[in-house]
Amino acid sequence: MSAAAPTAERIAPGPLAVAFALASVYVLWGSTYLAIRFALASYPPFLLGAGRMALAGAIMYAVLRWRGVAPPTRKQWRTLWVLSIWMVLLSNGLVNLAETQVDSGLAAIAVASMPLFAGVFAMLRGRHPSKIEWVGLAIGFVGVVWLNAGGKLAASTLGLVCLIVAPIAWAWGSIWSRDQDLPSPFMSASAQMLTGSVWMLGAALLTGERIVAVPTVGATAALLYLVVAGSIFGFTAYIWLLHHVRPALATSYAYVNPPIAVLFGALLAGERFTSHDLGAMAVILAGVVIITLARARAAKPAAPLPAQEKERS
Repeated sequence: MSAAAPTAERIAPGPLAVAFALASVYVLWGSTYLAIRFALASYPPFLLGAGRMALAGAIMYAVLRWRGVAPPTRKQWRTLWVLSIWMVLLSNGLVNLAETQVDSGLAAIAVASMPLFAGVFAMLRGRHPSKIEWVGLAIGFVGVVWLNAGGKLAASTLGLVCLIVAPIAWAWGSIWSRDQDLPSPFMSASAQMLTGSVWMLGAALLTGERIVAVPTVGATAALLYLVVAGSIFGFTAYIWLLHHVRPALATSYAYVNPPIAVLFGALLAGERFTSHDLGAMAVILAGVVIITLARARAAKPAAPLPAQEKERS
């Protein structure tokens, strides 16, 4: 079936395809936190982000243009330059910086609070939460306060600040972008990575980052993993899910990635987590699950009209 076929005639994806896409988002995105930690062994945080985003963005942009996808307009490029500050520099860049001082699994737990901040920003822009969403927000923010009030994260001021700002920036960019004129989703992502890599490079220059020795094979392999698995394959699977399954299922990565990141960190890097950290994760994820399910329930389509009503319309 061609891409131009009407939506109603498209063949629904099989359960195996959906399961494979979900597994890709769950595992690939969940593993990127540990890959960042490994890459940081040779690459400074902002230079790491600049290299990752430049490579992934250039590859995606070239493929999209080769397939005939229209490039962003001049106005869209201006919007993308602003959007990439939130979605790339202040989110991915600060997670990289935080992981110079905190464990990868702990970073994933903190970033799991993103949907909570997105709910707050949506409310400020006129979308008021339902009663169930309010419950989810309250529970989730209790977990955020719990995580930040003690344990390993509180021991690192830099990590604490970065892992508060990063999910807030991603949430704000996600909500703000909904009202903007942007190109197609894949083109928008590639352009954000390209513009974001420039912001990252600027941050690296301002902070005096330099690569002082030849990067190790392991660190370079981790960088390439982030480019291919995290930025290209993982994101492609996520966009595919958004177009083929309910949003609640597509965005379920928000509460699956943290436990997977914790598992990878424990098994492959010997990271250890306290009951304080794991308890806070459980509370944060409980809030995110409640919000996600509440939104899924509110987004259910209305029941179809009876046959006689259809004939009248």
